[in-house]
Amino acid sequence: MTTFLRPSLGDFARRLACGAALSAGLLMLGLTPAEAAKTTLSLGMSVEPTGLDPTIAAPVAIGQVTWQNIFEGLVAIDESGKIVPQLAKSWEISADGLTYTFKLQSGVKFHDGEAFDSAAAKFALDRARGKDSVNPQKRFFATIASIDTPDPETLVLHLSSPTGSLLYWLGWPSAVMVGPKSSANDKTTPVGTGPFKFSSWAKGDHVELAKNPDYWNKSVDVKLEKVTFRFISDPQAEAAALKAGDVDAFPEFAAPELMSSFDGDPRLMTKIGNTELKVVAGMNNTRKPFNDKRVRQALMMALDRKTIIEGAWSGFGTGIGSHYTPNDPGYKDLTGTLPYDTAKAKALLAEAGYPNGFSFTIKTPQMAYAPRSAQVMQAMFADIGVTMNIEPTEFPAKWVQDVFSGRNYDMTIVAHAEPLDIDIYSRDPYYFNYKNPDFNELMKKIQLTADPVEQNKLYGEAQTILAEDVPALFLFVMPKLGVWDKKLKGLWESEPIPSNVLTNVSWED
Repeated sequence: MTTFLRPSLGDFARRLACGAALSAGLLMLGLTPAEAAKTTLSLGMSVEPTGLDPTIAAPVAIGQVTWQNIFEGLVAIDESGKIVPQLAKSWEISADGLTYTFKLQSGVKFHDGEAFDSAAAKFALDRARGKDSVNPQKRFFATIASIDTPDPETLVLHLSSPTGSLLYWLGWPSAVMVGPKSSANDKTTPVGTGPFKFSSWAKGDHVELAKNPDYWNKSVDVKLEKVTFRFISDPQAEAAALKAGDVDAFPEFAAPELMSSFDGDPRLMTKIGNTELKVVAGMNNTRKPFNDKRVRQALMMALDRKTIIEGAWSGFGTGIGSHYTPNDPGYKDLTGTLPYDTAKAKALLAEAGYPNGFSFTIKTPQMAYAPRSAQVMQAMFADIGVTMNIEPTEFPAKWVQDVFSGRNYDMTIVAHAEPLDIDIYSRDPYYFNYKNPDFNELMKKIQLTADPVEQNKLYGEAQTILAEDVPALFLFVMPKLGVWDKKLKGLWESEPIPSNVLTNVSWED
């Protein structure tokens, strides 16, 4: 039996006393605490969320506003990517991996005053896994057979089969705890247990959050009183807003070509961190000629990843040979599996019956990296006699309709943001239309395996299959390009989960 306990917390009373002494000192100097340090934050985002409930829709912008700010989970994922306790302060896993017993924090309330307890947790999980669930990651909860609540602070999950990634999944935005009385309206007026409460949403412009004065976690000293998420889609406007001081931070700056424009700025600094954003050009594996592995391999060998990264993202990025990032456990560098080689690419096309190449269309969403990557790829494909037509496609609505749901496409390009989502190639249906029984079996084995070393070995085997089979053209991992005020502390430089965690963000005096 494995037992996990919440780390010991600092002495809150002592910190309060120190805080009171500091305030008194400031007053003696004729200052107020408010003057000593700024307590508001204006944070820019390129994409406005479609709603504010991450348990009913997938766009990452939802979690970037709400995860760890408004909503919390039984567990959380920290900046290093580790699982840490949250609304569950400890848990035990039975030896057979079929029973998870969580001990919950006491005295936790939702922002509307309703109690968070085992009954509320059961409601949230039943809602996520139920027949009528629209949770974007409903599959995460598929092995939960039943849930018991022996007392308000104890939650017991009974599984139908061991699920090695369950704890990790419970830390995702899609697994946050929502209230039985408030969940129906969370899309527009979210109610959680987090350090910030929802204040307002001016569609097309901004979302405002306010500090939760009754936040349950007294080990956390939340400094910000008010946070405004401002939505600015134009990269030039983003840079202008930063330089004018209209926004304090852009944790995910959308214009890599403008990063150097902040060099030497006395007020702003730039940060380059890691993300899970895997840019891949997915192919419809059931449509000719992409149903022939030799064609897919030829297209991969026609591409020089370094040149694509330079053209698409000003050289910021890391080439990948499979659907996996260097941040992930068990990562293998497989960029050499099908290296850039136009001669071999032409030979493979001829072997597959396309000595004179062929023509196809790529549907590109409007995010900057997509058309930029496609333009570079277009020139490289031309070198092997392949003509690629570029069709701009509005995202998300049109892209989801044509590609994700309709699967009416030849090729597309998109950045997959979910960590450890290599299993998407085993999902049926999924937009790649890729089917490989051996790969599917590996995905099952990973979930049946609790040993991290064995899991990493299996992940390595899965990466190798994809690198050789090429259901998508594996291009690069996008870095996290951040620009923010030098006096701002506590923003995550890297992003194991797409997010803007504000709990520990503060301004220097």
